[in-house]
Amino acid sequence: MRVITSKSKNSESFYISKGYINNKGVSTSTIVRKLGTLNDLIAEHGPTRDDVMAWAKEQARIETEKYKSDQKSKAVQITFHADRQISFDKQVFYRGGYLFLQRIYYSLCMNKICRKLRDKYKFKYDINAILSDLIYARILEPSSKRSSYKAASEFLEKPSYELHDIYRALDVLGNECDFIQSEVYKNSHLMGTRNDKILFYDCTNYYFEIEQEDGMKMYGKSKEHRPNPIIQMGMFMDGDGIPLAFSVFSGNSNEQKSLKPLEEKVLSDFGCQKFIYCSDAGLGSESIRNYNHMGERAFIVTQSIKKLKSEDKNWALNKEGFKRVSDDTLVDISTLSEDDNGLYYKEEPYTPHSLHQRLIVTYSPKFARYQKTIRDNQVERAQKLLESGAVKRRRKNPNDPARFIGKRAATDDGEVAKIQHYLDTDKIEDESLYDGLYAISTDLLDDPVGDILKVSEGRWEIEECFRIMKTDFEARPVFLQDETRIKAHFLICFLSLIVYRYLEKNIGEDYTCEDIISTLRKMNFVDIQEQGYMPTYKRTNLTDRLHDISGFRTDFEFITKSQMKTIQKESKNA
Repeated sequence: MRVITSKSKNSESFYISKGYINNKGVSTSTIVRKLGTLNDLIAEHGPTRDDVMAWAKEQARIETEKYKSDQKSKAVQITFHADRQISFDKQVFYRGGYLFLQRIYYSLCMNKICRKLRDKYKFKYDINAILSDLIYARILEPSSKRSSYKAASEFLEKPSYELHDIYRALDVLGNECDFIQSEVYKNSHLMGTRNDKILFYDCTNYYFEIEQEDGMKMYGKSKEHRPNPIIQMGMFMDGDGIPLAFSVFSGNSNEQKSLKPLEEKVLSDFGCQKFIYCSDAGLGSESIRNYNHMGERAFIVTQSIKKLKSEDKNWALNKEGFKRVSDDTLVDISTLSEDDNGLYYKEEPYTPHSLHQRLIVTYSPKFARYQKTIRDNQVERAQKLLESGAVKRRRKNPNDPARFIGKRAATDDGEVAKIQHYLDTDKIEDESLYDGLYAISTDLLDDPVGDILKVSEGRWEIEECFRIMKTDFEARPVFLQDETRIKAHFLICFLSLIVYRYLEKNIGEDYTCEDIISTLRKMNFVDIQEQGYMPTYKRTNLTDRLHDISGFRTDFEFITKSQMKTIQKESKNA
């Protein structure tokens, strides 16, 4: 509010005026209070006109504070007409869930990274607005870049760029992919200490809906068994489940060769020198173990019991010599009760080649019961396949029930007859020997077993990261063709995962990924006659938690335009 005056021939009057936007979207003002004429006010607040003006401005400030206070609890009266049509081609629906993601985005100072890119390339479009919108859209409405632009047009803050600017920005993002990753890692320390003393590594692949190979898009072993060219992605994750770095490589490459270039980048660009490398057996070859045995690094990798030498395998399968993890009591696991839920282990020195290691084998009765239940169901299905005569082995699926079906040549009166199928009980018995067993190999020769197992148990989180990207963020199929833009696409998915993981970490462990993302997608608003916004979502414990960790609230019955602008500013003030 402000002070205005009106002069006539014989006097000057003072008023307090308030500006606002009317229902036609036009800025106007109204008189809130008449303070009086100059002659009357000088007598009480003089002796000069400047004294009167100073007093009037103070009254305007008091009125402003009173108005703000009243707005928090003031009922808003808006008139609707049953015989009046809605305005033609007017947007009233707005997405608001991105505000909570925006809080994390600006906390990671990604806007400052974009500023560095702008200064380097001197482009005119707003790359910060483009990158942030693409990240929010990837989480809230995953789709193509064109559809992401359309989704961003429904945000409370409309895009300040055009669709063609997005594709230009993809070229910059793809070329600066490594720089952006290292900068985000450095900025992430502003969010708290990174647990980068433990790094998990894994690979996956993404398919393209094309048939011809092109560049990095090559035929390879697809995780989803699809007959399409693929591109592969390797990713490091820290001990708290926050992604650290990624790289993409051609679909026909050996995924083990992807580790060293990315790890070298982590060592040089990120400054991570001392950490424990943790992966599954497929990314734990002897050369990888030797590489992570150098410097201040160490490794903990899954070890396949079936691929051990016969002497080590017999030792691992022997049910004697196990100890309870909790107190190191010796236990014969064959004597455990059926409802036991403990965890047991045994260990021995292990030198498969030249590197001295430590082989730890664990046994979980609970996991053994789970595996037996799964196998029993598969055996039952195999029996039904035999009875129906529809026996066909899917070689790519290691869990195919048909693996329990053997075949032999049946003879009749000395002549060879048709192939006969049968239930292979020896195969079933052989698989049951491994129920509940799990092995890891490490060069940490003196660390407590419990600590080593705790690190290894965290490996599921990197698999969860890939699941979120593939399923919730719909990172595949990939529709882009240019390799630089493909890299930019995966960078956006990667950054979206970082933003989401930090939000998830701040919320706590009470809610699933599906709960959080579904709630964010439903946190929308309706514009009420251009006077303000009304939330359309249901208030829950989770929405309360989102507001608590973000420092602003959008769950009032009505939010004025000015209040929403304040909320938008608060979401960017990390």
